[in-house]
Formats: sequence, C-alpha cells, structure tokens
Amino acid sequence: KHDEDWTRRNYLSRRSLEEAEMARRQLCMLMERFDLDLVTCPNTQLVTNVRKALVYGFHMQVARKIRGKNAYVTVKDNLIVQLHPSCGLSRSRLPEWVVFNEFVYTTKPFIRTVTAIDPEW
Repeated sequence: KHDEDWTRRNYLSRRSLEEAEMARRQLCMLMERFDLDLVTCPNTQLVTNVRKALVYGFHMQVARKIRGKNAYVTVKDNLIVQLHPSCGLSRSRLPEWVVFNEFVYTTKPFIRTVTAIDPEW
C-alpha cells in the first residue's frame, strides 16, 4: 500500500505507517461505537496535543536533563541515561524534559524514540 522507495527516501518505516493506520482505524471504530464526534484541532495545536497524549500514556517513561551534562535521569527509577544516537533530537539544544518509548542498554543505558515535553503536562 505504501511505496517502499518513497518511505525510504523520507526516512519512514512502511511497517510503522501501516501500524499507525491500523491504530487510527481502531480509534475511529471506537469513536463510532460510542457515538463520539471525530474532530481535529488546528495544526498549531496538533503537535502539542500529541505530545500531551504521549505523556499521559507514558507518564512512567519521562526523563529530566541533568544540568550541565548531556544526560538525563529517569523519573521512575532515577537511572542516568543518554539519548540514543538514532533519536533525532539536536545534541546542541537538548530539551529539559523528554518522554521516551524505549530503554536500551548496550554499552551504556540509552533512551530511544524520544520527544520533548513540558513538565507542566
């Protein structure tokens, strides 16, 4: 369904796109079943709303930057971790707070699939 060359050129995973489509279909079915309106928000709020939803769902996978270092401490276990090299966040301007999806231990503990968050969320 997705053009493999297009996904590769745009650094996307075909499988991940298919999983996202499946999740959206399931959410739409739930909205319909419970007779809830399917609405969207302005593009300016979309990224913020997605990040807030991630914090809500992954509240135990939040980390705070250690002042003066390129490392983070996880809120749940107080583990010192670093951003995985593949995470895509700029190393020059690291966010103060992040939510992550994966904890990976190779040569040292890393967090991967990371996005910046606001601690007030």
